[in-house]
Amino acid sequence: MNSADNMKHKLSGLSREYQESLRKHLKEGSQTSLQPAQGLGRQAMSIGLETLNLARIHEQALSLLGPPISSPRTRDAMVRRAGTFFAKAITPIEETHRTARETNIHLDQLHQKLRQRGADLAAANRRLKQEIVLRRSAEQSLRKSEQHYRQLLEQSQHMQEQLRLLSRQLLSAQEEERKRISRELHDVIAQTLTSINVRLTTLKREASLNTRGLERNIARTQELVERSVNIVHQFARELRPSVLDDLGLIPALHTFLKGFMEQTGIRVSLSAAAEVNTVDNDKRTVLFRVAQEALTNVARHAQASQAEVKIEKFDGVICMRINDNGKGFQEGGALHAKKNNRLGMLGMKERLEMVGGNITIESKPGKGTTIRAQIPFANGRARSLAEKSLIRSANAGV
Repeated sequence: MNSADNMKHKLSGLSREYQESLRKHLKEGSQTSLQPAQGLGRQAMSIGLETLNLARIHEQALSLLGPPISSPRTRDAMVRRAGTFFAKAITPIEETHRTARETNIHLDQLHQKLRQRGADLAAANRRLKQEIVLRRSAEQSLRKSEQHYRQLLEQSQHMQEQLRLLSRQLLSAQEEERKRISRELHDVIAQTLTSINVRLTTLKREASLNTRGLERNIARTQELVERSVNIVHQFARELRPSVLDDLGLIPALHTFLKGFMEQTGIRVSLSAAAEVNTVDNDKRTVLFRVAQEALTNVARHAQASQAEVKIEKFDGVICMRINDNGKGFQEGGALHAKKNNRLGMLGMKERLEMVGGNITIESKPGKGTTIRAQIPFANGRARSLAEKSLIRSANAGV
């Protein structure tokens, strides 16, 4: 059976079923007999019929039901029932049409919104193109600015490196000056005062034959000279302890700590690995000065009763740790504080960096302070060619 024959079969079946249902409704006129109408309408809609097609089936069914009734009243009632049945039958089709109309209206509204949205997008696209042009211009300006600031940053870093090298030179020159002054005090002034003391001893021996008053005066003078000699020796040790150059770091620290404990009353213990005495003079000086400055800060600010200095060697690094049981402070501001010890802290940091080292400070209020200084164990007396070049440049510009 082809599609045309299938369609005729469906229409024939629908017509017979419609006629039978209509006949029953015209006969009974009840709501029950009206119920099949909607099913017939849905059946017609399922095979693709429209309202006009169903109207033809309705007319055909009426014509097949028999001759018209003679009584006008009866005829009018039959017409009304037939009309009600038909109206009920086309309800599914009409609802479908109504939904389609509403859908079309909604689609028209959507099309209108889409057209408006398209116009808005076109305007936004034009603005975006203008913004892209402006951004490209701004990016070009920004690249030029970045290049300019990069050059300025490189110049700043170069100047900063020069200043750092100058600062290191200053510290080295300061240390050399201290060494020279110490040598002068020890070799010249102290020897002169010793000669005076010897001369006064001779005068004291000669004056014993003449008068006791002269002897007393000479004895007092001799005491003053001895005291001056001690002060000069102490001053020389503070400037540059000769034992640091003659015997090494550990004896120099022992000597310094002995005087420190006598002056401050703070107990300080020292433990050090023997290898530290083999480092070069620059590193030996740096470790001594860092210990000296750190303990000076302990005496001035920490309110501590004891401290510890420990120097160890491991993995090619010398680590010096100085800790105290003082009041401590809030971490983070030690190297940037505005107090009197700021230059001391910065001096320690700069000294250590001069020999490739670094410093860390740990402290908490009420928990004391720990300073850790690390330097490479290898001597490395020769500076790199680049650093020497920068030093020559810095010297040339001074």
